[in-house]
Amino acid sequence: MTLAQPHGTTHSSWPAQAASITRILVVEDEHDIAGLIKHTLEREPDTQVETVGSGDAALKAVVAQAPHLIILDLNLPVLSGFEVCRILRARPATKHVPIIMLTARATEVDRVSGLDLGADDYVTKPFSLRELAARVRAVLRRPHVMPEDESPSRVYRGKVLTADFEAVAIEVEGQPVRLTRREFELLQCLVENRNRVLSRDRLLERVWGYDRQIETRSVDVHVGRLRAKLGSAGEQIETVVGLGYKFVEA
Repeated sequence: MTLAQPHGTTHSSWPAQAASITRILVVEDEHDIAGLIKHTLEREPDTQVETVGSGDAALKAVVAQAPHLIILDLNLPVLSGFEVCRILRARPATKHVPIIMLTARATEVDRVSGLDLGADDYVTKPFSLRELAARVRAVLRRPHVMPEDESPSRVYRGKVLTADFEAVAIEVEGQPVRLTRREFELLQCLVENRNRVLSRDRLLERVWGYDRQIETRSVDVHVGRLRAKLGSAGEQIETVVGLGYKFVEA
């Protein structure tokens, strides 16, 4: 990680009226690292970063105002990052707030545990500030980044498929369909870009984010599973040979 003079490690106050501001919460008990992350991310236009140093402080900050993204250390005082992630994913108001775990815990077991808890990305220390910023941009490009209190109601109603992306409810011919989080996000991306061809690389970027360990074959596998679960509505996901996939109106 490249060290630079921190821009300051004091907490930020997010202006509630500034709807165009991208708010990021950094949960990191090492103040120098938190300051460097804050300084780097606030170089982006209209980005404001708040830093806190413990798990309980993170939960209080999120309750006060849900951020657009959380960068979460795992080895925290009071509550661990794993516990913070588990609590946030269990709350309706924060279950879709993107979380990037940032930690020195680099084993495969830790990575799998973090991703299974619902983290959107997992970055190990030491890390590159430029790469972290790139991962933040990638996650923020996904379609589910707005806090629920700011997100417009998004409901798709077709002849057989009804998808309420705000309530996380999918029905086919009136029957509920249970999807994994990744399948849900894949369907949401396809539906919100309906009648447009999305390449596998584009879907990887929007649904999986910045992760060089994921291959385009993963898209095909997940699309296949999604089609199977959607039954008759699965036919609305068309393969465009040599290009990718598109969701068509029915």
